[in-house]
Amino acid sequence: MRSSEILVFNASVGADKVQSIIDQNNGSCPFCNYKEEDKILARKGEILLVKNKYPILQDTFPTVLIECNDCQADISTYPKAHLYSLFRFAIGHWLEMDRSGLYKSVIFFKNHGPNSGGTMRHPHMQIIGLKNLDYLDFGTTIENFTGLLIDKQPQVELNLSTSPRMGFYEFNVVLDDLAQIDRLSDYIQDTVHFLLNYYHRCDSYNIFFYKIADRIYAKIIPRFVTSPMFVGYSIPQITTRLEDVARSIKERYYSQRYNIAQER
Repeated sequence: MRSSEILVFNASVGADKVQSIIDQNNGSCPFCNYKEEDKILARKGEILLVKNKYPILQDTFPTVLIECNDCQADISTYPKAHLYSLFRFAIGHWLEMDRSGLYKSVIFFKNHGPNSGGTMRHPHMQIIGLKNLDYLDFGTTIENFTGLLIDKQPQVELNLSTSPRMGFYEFNVVLDDLAQIDRLSDYIQDTVHFLLNYYHRCDSYNIFFYKIADRIYAKIIPRFVTSPMFVGYSIPQITTRLEDVARSIKERYYSQRYNIAQER
């Protein structure tokens, strides 16, 4: 890998961020009742898109999307009206940055929980313009978003990956039509609810978004300690229990469409 293909972490800015988190743990959350009006780029009700106060990655334009005012909330608990408004707002601004021509690519993702790589509890996502890197150059393929079908509606589906990027359980939402963002939101909420309530005491997850050709993909990954096979060799793994997990989600969330017993 060439040095031009590596993101540079600004350690001095990172140190300031760590101190801010320490201060936050002893006081109020900076995302609650956000007051830095000069950093707000867009808003919709309590949903805010703001400039990241700590631009730790060089040659990027980092933004934070504050999802709501409730510091303890999560996607799995949002009322449908807020859920739909959030993802319409978020995807709209991600695609707007992507179309601007100012960046080689724009990444959009969410960290939640202590094993996710995130540092702030308050629910938020990040949209980051990469000036010199295309995130699709780093091994992402269409096969990473194919798998066992869990549920499907017109122009959108939920599946469990049989060709994961990292390994084990990776849930994919595939969106063919932006008019169906609400259905994508439902699938993401159901999957996150399943992970946090029924899956191996999971308290952490990531959501990564991708735009490939005319499709939008969302990959939801439960996070635990990363497999050494992936850390050391970049070898992904799958499990023999894929069908059991796919069936469990189908039974809990989509039983009415399949005439099977529901338990949620």
